[in-house]
Amino acid sequence: MTGTPSASRPRRRRPTAEVVLGVDTHRDAHVAAVLSLVGEVIGTRVFPATAAGYRDLLGWARASGTVRRAGVEGIGSFGAALSRCLLAQGVDVFDVNRFDRADRRRRGKSDSHDAENAARAVLSGRARAQAKAGDGPVEIARMYKLAKDSAVKARIQAINHSKPSSSVAIRD
Repeated sequence: MTGTPSASRPRRRRPTAEVVLGVDTHRDAHVAAVLSLVGEVIGTRVFPATAAGYRDLLGWARASGTVRRAGVEGIGSFGAALSRCLLAQGVDVFDVNRFDRADRRRRGKSDSHDAENAARAVLSGRARAQAKAGDGPVEIARMYKLAKDSAVKARIQAINHSKPSSSVAIRD
């Protein structure tokens, strides 16, 4: 058998420099931007808002360097699942508020620009609110409240269904 020994093949090394991830979230797709610690844009890309898309997003960002911090716009809505995924992978996630609408109108709306601004908010320290893991006592209380509300609604529907149609229905 002839050929080159496997020891002589060059190995691809993973970048070790730290980078910051910024994400502009939407219902169907998220726009991500990776910045160096000095604010240089390394790259931007669009990913689907699915579990596989979140894995691809993080893998893409990690190809540029070590991801320890991420700024995510809308962690309470479209970015909630992405935030939980990033937290599970050991990334500190910061909630980034939408930027000034007047400023956005002057410069134009761009999802990639919003993703860059999310990363810059983390770099500058403007984004201080960290995302919650969603598994603590507050989450347990929220789940109990949802179960109670659902049970009350089901009870009212059962009462309304069992009464003759000529009677007045019970309302919340």
